[in-house]
Amino acid sequence: MKAQILDGKKVAEEVRAAIKKEVDEIKSKGGHIPGLAVVLVGENPASKVYVGQKEKKCKEVGFNSFLHKLPVSTTEGELLKLIETLNNDKAVDGILVQLPLPQQIDSDKVLKTIDPSKDVDGFHPMNMGYLVTGLPAVHPCTPKGIMYLLDAYGIEIEGKHAVVVGRSNIVGKPIAHLLLDRNATVTICHSRTKDLGAITRQADIIVAAVGRPRMITGSMVKEGAVVVDVGINRLEEGLVGDVDFKTVGDVASWITPVPGGVGPLTIAMLLKNTLEAGRKSER
Repeated sequence: MKAQILDGKKVAEEVRAAIKKEVDEIKSKGGHIPGLAVVLVGENPASKVYVGQKEKKCKEVGFNSFLHKLPVSTTEGELLKLIETLNNDKAVDGILVQLPLPQQIDSDKVLKTIDPSKDVDGFHPMNMGYLVTGLPAVHPCTPKGIMYLLDAYGIEIEGKHAVVVGRSNIVGKPIAHLLLDRNATVTICHSRTKDLGAITRQADIIVAAVGRPRMITGSMVKEGAVVVDVGINRLEEGLVGDVDFKTVGDVASWITPVPGGVGPLTIAMLLKNTLEAGRKSER
């Protein structure tokens, strides 16, 4: 193992500490305390864990946290009505609706109903459109976290060839545009790309976000590449990423672990987006 670790857990702790310091200063001056509303519909076990983590981190940095737990039988109309209420609530700066939603609810319709200025997940079509066109926008948390992590370790992006493996609206597409905005040359691949290894071997930076355990192996990575593993796959042996950590670690210069890499920064960037939304609401 020669690759150095991109420690997302450590960087996320630093981000939260900086946010807490700013919130403490806001409180001391009697200013507006950022508020995050999280909506959980149903009893999905993974969703309940994620929501619990987000609520805990909110309280750690001093945010106001508003948790709305709704039964699995909640109708689309009832959920949309709640979102409209949160849109108009001045104490709420960020709204996060935990996905997936029950089948009777149209997720796209729900995400479109959130006020774009309170869309701290960065999934609203308006924010996605602004991101693609290079205008100021709320960036999705995981891609924003990846960029923050690369910057924290001084990884050069400009002029580098970045290969993104995955084309989801949550990670693949937005991270490709963020890298492009920083003057990387970007190639987007996916699960149906032919001879994927021939393309990834050209990459200076690889972002793996396709959702297949250990899909990227050492033979697919060129010497000295930076490898960011976004995958979280639950196997009997535990959590593993989309990257074969052992073989890729033998050839890469930098690599993110799973867990402890990108994951902690996703929640840290959610807090950062909420803080930034709170700043705007004070203007």
